[in-house]
Amino acid sequence: MKFICIGRNYAAHIAELQHSTPKDPVFFMKPESAITRCNRPFFIPDFSQEVHYETEVIVKINRLGRHIQEKFAHLYYDEIGLGVDFTARDLQRTCIQDGEPWEIAKAFDGSAVVGKFLPKSELPDVQDLHFHLLLNGEQVQTGHTRDMLFTVDRLISYVSRFVTLKMGDILFTGTPVGVGPVHINDRLEGFLEGHKSFDFKVK
Repeated sequence: MKFICIGRNYAAHIAELQHSTPKDPVFFMKPESAITRCNRPFFIPDFSQEVHYETEVIVKINRLGRHIQEKFAHLYYDEIGLGVDFTARDLQRTCIQDGEPWEIAKAFDGSAVVGKFLPKSELPDVQDLHFHLLLNGEQVQTGHTRDMLFTVDRLISYVSRFVTLKMGDILFTGTPVGVGPVHINDRLEGFLEGHKSFDFKVK
């Protein structure tokens, strides 16, 4: 299993981090060791002083695929959920400034929270999904998948040109505006179309 994560897929989030808008999807990967399973605590790593939450719609790949045509991409997932792409923002900022890869800011152990999945058939169209994040009971992120620069099917098609997708792989589709830091004892609750997808504490 691997995590394929999309960066810069919501215009307002691009603006809040003062990044440029990509002409094609931008993706990076996290290893299997990055997973924090549903509702288990997230532990802030000792190498970062500024870890940010990024709430994202996620889809689970259900079959082997390579060079997938966009018109067939919908056949490669039948479960949709919500996750958190934790980012060591201080490390990422330094890596970007120095022109270095930034896996250390994204791919560290526990950095991919995977919430509960729902059957695609029980949800609206994948490009018409509402989701939000509560931090200690306060809504801090709200997103709608219609605002994606690149649709889920476009992402699957694009990524599969470079990386073979396998059953069980999880695609993180990008985060909307409103990212921010977490602290010890914070509680994060994520909702997808009114369904609670995750509820966990920061340690």
